[in-house]
Amino acid sequence: MLFEDLSLSKSIQKAVFEEGYLNPTPIQEKAIPVVLSGRDLIGCAQTGTGKTAAFAIPIIHQLHRIVGSSKKAKQIRALIVTPTRELAVQIGQSFDTYGKYTNLTQLTIFGGVSQNPQVDALKNGIDILIATPGRLLDLQKQGFLDLNHLHTLVLDEADQMLDMGFINDVKKIVKLTPKNRQTLLFSATMPIAIRELAEMFLQDPEQVEVSPVSSTAENVEQRVYFVDKTEKRNLLYKLIKEENLSNVLVFSRTKHGADNVVKALRKKDIPAEAIHGDKSQNARQRVLDAFKNKEVGVLVATDIAARGIDIEQLPFVINFDLPNIPETYVHRIGRTGRAGNGGIAISFCGKDELPYWKDIQKLIKVDVKTISDHPYPWHSGSPEAGEKPKNSNRSGGAHKSRKSDASKKNKKRWY
Repeated sequence: MLFEDLSLSKSIQKAVFEEGYLNPTPIQEKAIPVVLSGRDLIGCAQTGTGKTAAFAIPIIHQLHRIVGSSKKAKQIRALIVTPTRELAVQIGQSFDTYGKYTNLTQLTIFGGVSQNPQVDALKNGIDILIATPGRLLDLQKQGFLDLNHLHTLVLDEADQMLDMGFINDVKKIVKLTPKNRQTLLFSATMPIAIRELAEMFLQDPEQVEVSPVSSTAENVEQRVYFVDKTEKRNLLYKLIKEENLSNVLVFSRTKHGADNVVKALRKKDIPAEAIHGDKSQNARQRVLDAFKNKEVGVLVATDIAARGIDIEQLPFVINFDLPNIPETYVHRIGRTGRAGNGGIAISFCGKDELPYWKDIQKLIKVDVKTISDHPYPWHSGSPEAGEKPKNSNRSGGAHKSRKSDASKKNKKRWY
């Protein structure tokens, strides 16, 4: 299928063509016709599958037909709710790109910055609003938002909003919108709470699902270190120092963990910064700019905050903590080896993370090189993971545990 087969307006087709889009991705091919038909939609797709365009393009098409060249005061016709500032900014940029040949206007609002420019823009009138939950409800309480003319509501990254404790805010937001709206819900996973949310607020939705990304870039060299959990910081320092690594993106599972890694590196005179949700938008942007300009050699990020990082030439990615969702591993290491460049992806696997590593191995089906010649290996005899991995050039998934029952018992998810 081609984009020109999707019955989109010429102004949108022109913008899409200029971006180099010829064929829609699977989520776009499945979702765009549903959105154009006016039906509610549940979309299950990972970040990086073209999901934003899957809802932005048909929304622009619909609103362009409704608003046209009208000179009447603009009203909020589409609302996109997303969990983080970085995602909100990216979505806003997408609406600007795909709608540049229309007269539609969009506003992106989030906390951590002055509300005054956002309020002024709302007073002037907009067609499309992209917002994080907290700032949206704050401005609504102050009387600056009118959602009574809303046509389409998008709940993006719904599972992340669940993880971040935003679900109650989302329910409040939905109740502020007209009952006859079109509702689109996108989520990488579908836990029970998200399904309940869908049943509560969507009317006879069409369900669209695309297979999660499972392949890793061929030009990315992957390595894994089976390392004692308490020695991960020492191993990180050793690699950065001895191999003279720079422009390194390090992934931490938690915000607190990211801060601790940065503190440990700074104590050893390694310039490092953290980026996560507890930092203000301005602080995050300063850190990101410093990393892009190579003023800071190591950037430690959580998965959610890292979604706003777009760097073409990133040579090193280190999984300080393994992700509990295997598809996240693919997205993480996909940040290196872009545009034909090579890259190196290094993973630290503690005993308690062995189940995660096995899940990753099942997904990617690649023999990842095990680096066993390092001073911080597992201590033997742990009931969580069994025996210490043997020297090998194969992945940790190939090592069998002596206490597999205990391993299965401790194979817990974090969602």
